[in-house]
Amino acid sequence: MDTEEARKNYEFRRYLEELEKYEGRGTELISVYIPPKRPISDVIAYLRDEYGTSANIKSKTTRKNVMSAIESIMSRLKYFKMPPPNGLVVFVGHVIKRGDQTEMVSYVLEPPEPVQSFIYKCDSKFYLEPLKAMLGEKDIYGLLVIDRKEATIGFLKGTRIEVVKHLDSMVPSKHHQGGQSSRRFERLIELAVHEFFKKVGDKANEVFLAEEKLKGILVGGPGGTKDSFLKGDYLHHELKKKIIEVFDVGYTDEYGLHELVEKASTTLKNLEVFKERQLLGRFFREIRKPDGGLAVYGEKEVREALERGAVDVLLISDSLRKYRITWRCPQCGKEVKETIKGEIPEKICPDCGIPMDIVEKKDLIEEYYDIAEQFNTQVELISNESEEGKIFAKAFGGIAAILRYK
Repeated sequence: MDTEEARKNYEFRRYLEELEKYEGRGTELISVYIPPKRPISDVIAYLRDEYGTSANIKSKTTRKNVMSAIESIMSRLKYFKMPPPNGLVVFVGHVIKRGDQTEMVSYVLEPPEPVQSFIYKCDSKFYLEPLKAMLGEKDIYGLLVIDRKEATIGFLKGTRIEVVKHLDSMVPSKHHQGGQSSRRFERLIELAVHEFFKKVGDKANEVFLAEEKLKGILVGGPGGTKDSFLKGDYLHHELKKKIIEVFDVGYTDEYGLHELVEKASTTLKNLEVFKERQLLGRFFREIRKPDGGLAVYGEKEVREALERGAVDVLLISDSLRKYRITWRCPQCGKEVKETIKGEIPEKICPDCGIPMDIVEKKDLIEEYYDIAEQFNTQVELISNESEEGKIFAKAFGGIAAILRYK
């Protein structure tokens, strides 16, 4: 995943984290998922029916809040004739604030992947599971399962398996046909197998070579057929270099693709972990050098190196949850910037002695992305799942850099 994709993925994850914090007093938070081809007029008609049904809610407060939320959704949807290419997701409802008070919140977004089905859900929390499923790594892997009867070609895109092509063979069974010599019959079978393998190879070459972001290929099938296919010259030589691993799977239809991904889950996870280990290993080797090497860590040191354009690779723990706050004095205009975790304290102007106003609140990782972009610095988010990632987050505060120069 390149820096731009990683940043979009991070911003989307943080967006969901904010939505997840909201809670209603009753079933007052409405989530609506609209697929790209669902006419908005159909959705509004459905919401009108729900509006009528909600009039029967016993609790007066819940009834009022649900009906006002549905009205808000319908008024927003009137600006659309059809949903955008990936569909629409709408979150509206009254959320709990301090004490007994509630506040109406409203969000309309186009998700990063197409919405698969229409969903209307009314609950005490927003329904986020379909969006969370889109958060997986967006690396693309080719999938191929094959035996002598059939083959299926597809992709693994993040956590979504996409079937591209299913091919059936004309290979006869090994049962001997009457009136034919065994040797002649075997030759016919091998010729049919060769023709089928060529057909599968041609289609796989067409599909996989067209995907620019292809990270690797996983191959599966029962018995030795898959190995015979790979030994032949059926796959393009560039694709052969991208084969990550070959697995024994019992099926060669769409279910076979799912079985292949399940078998390869450890391998794929290890690929990402291996990449992180290489980066952290490089960082650890640098800081062990007597002069500190080409590495720095800590928020202040990394920020200074970033702003000088001295950072080659910026390493940030994806578990880091801090904000960069800017206060400004309304009287003298003095500004103060600090990095804060948790509750934001009141800030008193050191010159005037009066409370300062918050003029900017920015996610710390997003701020680092902005600075890094100015100097073409590579940004790598380090997960907290591996042992090295946990050490990095705890011992180094989750912020470090490998430098271009001292």
